Amino acid sequence: MPLEKLRVFGNPNIGVYIFTNNNVTLVPEGVEGSVKKVLREVLGTDVVEARVADSTLLGVFVAGNDKAVLLPKTAKEEELDKLRSAGIPAKIVQTTFTALGNVILANNKFALLHPELSDSEAELIRSELGVPSVRKGALAKIPTVGSLGVLNDFSGVFHPDLSSAELKYVESLFGVRVGTATVNFGVGFVKVGLVANNNGAVVGELTTGPEIMRIMEILNFYKA
Repeated sequence: MPLEKLRVFGNPNIGVYIFTNNNVTLVPEGVEGSVKKVLREVLGTDVVEARVADSTLLGVFVAGNDKAVLLPKTAKEEELDKLRSAGIPAKIVQTTFTALGNVILANNKFALLHPELSDSEAELIRSELGVPSVRKGALAKIPTVGSLGVLNDFSGVFHPDLSSAELKYVESLFGVRVGTATVNFGVGFVKVGLVANNNGAVVGELTTGPEIMRIMEILNFYKA
């Protein structure tokens, strides 16, 4: 499974711009062709240009898994239609939050949600994602759980402030192996600089060699 360094629009914070699952990767309109080529090769998906809520910050506004790509209530109908016309199972979710990528942490097995989402919102998200159950809660006392980690269906990379008990808790919820790491020379909010699926991963260009080795270890790219 490959891992590559990347910048988007010259920015190493690639996770704010990109959403991926195991079928498709969403990138901002006008992104460099070289970026799309790397994503296609490393993540093994189709790459589709998109906007959400008139923004290029797809990693912030979009959440989901292979069954559904969730957009906030501020997304425009034409943005939704463009994704659906590309065969993407995109759905607008009516919640009090719009930065869905920061408030939903999901893979194909489970989802952990911002604790301030209502029970009805949580059930709506569970239904759309097609997972058996969801749970609301914070990690490391931070409610924006989606910003703290990057998951695939086998493993997950998380903020170094998570305790060992919290890591075991996450493993039990999602059924994956997890560990802590940083990106882009010491950033703990790993989603900012890491995009991964079951096929591969890309990291922000400022991510150091030791950081990459740690991420590769967690994602099972090799046996440490």
